Amino acid sequence: MLDELKELGQAVSREDATVARALLRDCPATAEDVLQQLALQAAAGSDLATELLIERLDDSGVLRRFARGALLDEAAIEDVCQDSLMSIASAIGSFQGSSKVTTWVHRIVRNRVVDHLRRQRATSPLPADDCGPAQRMSSMIATRATVRAALAGLPDLYREPVTLRDIEGLPYAEIAERLERSLGTVKSQVARGRALVAAALRDPAGGS
Repeated sequence: MLDELKELGQAVSREDATVARALLRDCPATAEDVLQQLALQAAAGSDLATELLIERLDDSGVLRRFARGALLDEAAIEDVCQDSLMSIASAIGSFQGSSKVTTWVHRIVRNRVVDHLRRQRATSPLPADDCGPAQRMSSMIATRATVRAALAGLPDLYREPVTLRDIEGLPYAEIAERLERSLGTVKSQVARGRALVAAALRDPAGGS
């Protein structure tokens, strides 16, 4: 496994997505050492490592497992997972590797759960800007030129569904039909695409 990790690190350093993805295909999505390697390279500024980390965290189900420990409603879990992906992408520059990446991710998910519950408990309407990270990013993609520029830099796989959702305002079901992808795939790609836009705009100092 050490040799594979070394090869993965080298491929990511070269921004060689083809080789990196080929190496990752043989690794379990939950492999902690692989997530750690990607997180460290993402924290150092690698766009490819950030993209692969977001994909693997989403594929692994670890975010849902953490969120499901505090929430029962599936829609709420999905919202918290989207918000958590956004926060991870934005804050990855703060990851220093002093703890397991899943421990760091768990703290972010817990914070997003707290935010979600606070919004749910609010007895009066919250300010327009007091919403989850995914909702804020959706609004920013639709209105801000700098965010549109970051969106334009995404791989087609993510740019198309995010554009259709956040700029054209199409429902997920219509996007799935237009792109000939499953509904679940489109929802996941929109969440990942928004997270990658957040990563492109991230503050190098990070935060959670």
